[in-house]
Amino acid sequence: MFSSKSIRTKLSEEADEQFKELNKIVGEEVATGISSSENQTLLRSVKRAIDIIKQNPFAGTQIRKEQIPTKYLLKYDANNLWKLDLSNYWRMLYTVIGSEIEIISFILDIVDHRTYDKVFGYRKR
Repeated sequence: MFSSKSIRTKLSEEADEQFKELNKIVGEEVATGISSSENQTLLRSVKRAIDIIKQNPFAGTQIRKEQIPTKYLLKYDANNLWKLDLSNYWRMLYTVIGSEIEIISFILDIVDHRTYDKVFGYRKR
């Protein structure tokens, strides 16, 4: 499908910090003998999601343009937004940038459900 274009995945500064922090926590858990935790499950889920969008940048659920939070419009000029569900109700939000040569899946955020609801203006019922 995308054989004529290279596909790359990049992380925003925020997503990179979140990913590094999660890696650090999991590393500490493994060093202390913890072999299974929610953090480890989440890290595997994030890595799996990154692999998925490296294969198909459009694998996630597309967010309607009118629902794209202003935060992403202003900070990243994201005129498209995609969501991949992760373990434990976390979400990975990314935008797809393309040219004739390559496609870049730019990961904007890795957020828990509460933060996701807050960013999108959803309220508890």
